[in-house]
Amino acid sequence: MRTKRKNTVLAVTAAAVLSLGLSACGGGDDAATRDEGAAAAQSQNQAGGGTGGATTTGGSTKGASSTGGTSGGSTAGGSTGGSTAGGSTGGSTAGGAKNASSAKSSANAPACTYNDVKITTAKADETPTEHIVLTATNTSGKTCRLYGYPLIAFGPIQTAKDVPAVAKSKPAAPVVLQPGAPAYANVRIALGGAHEDNKVVNSFNVNLFTGSDPAEGSVVVKAPAGGLAVDEAAAKTGYWTYELRNGADEF
Repeated sequence: MRTKRKNTVLAVTAAAVLSLGLSACGGGDDAATRDEGAAAAQSQNQAGGGTGGATTTGGSTKGASSTGGTSGGSTAGGSTGGSTAGGSTGGSTAGGAKNASSAKSSANAPACTYNDVKITTAKADETPTEHIVLTATNTSGKTCRLYGYPLIAFGPIQTAKDVPAVAKSKPAAPVVLQPGAPAYANVRIALGGAHEDNKVVNSFNVNLFTGSDPAEGSVVVKAPAGGLAVDEAAAKTGYWTYELRNGADEF
């Protein structure tokens, strides 16, 4: 009886050990399977992550390319800007040299003579006529300087009163006329309306300056049609200017 029980116990023990072994083996297979599955998932995730990383990297590369493009554009823009700036500087330098040369030639230009300019007159657009505008056009084909103001005499040059100039209309520098260019002077001839001192003139004399002094002789300027009613006591003249200026040439 004891022997049989011993054998039975041994058999049960052996069966239990075998069962534990099988369970252990089965558990190992499951773990291995899980490990393989995890490894595969990790590999897949890594692969996916890698792909995503590549995409991100690609995006970064694209971003870098964009940045590079921007930088390149900036560089190109800078270069272009530099070139433009350089061109502007060169242009300014050239322009400055040209202006300096022009200023130098203007400073050396001789005074305009009666043979260099043609002087005409026109009534101002007003009623009654109180002002006329003198225009001196350089017809000489060379540059000349038109000094001061027109020295006007409304009557015989030997006896007529010289019309005084208005100081506020004096320009900062003498007018330099290129060939074909005009200059202007505003002239007041009366204060308007009929006056016993008014006299009608159909022509008058204009003298030019050589600098601070008047030139010898004068030019006779024809008055507009119908003549001019002049009041010598009220007459005043502006300086020669490149164009008539509001304020400075109004008197």
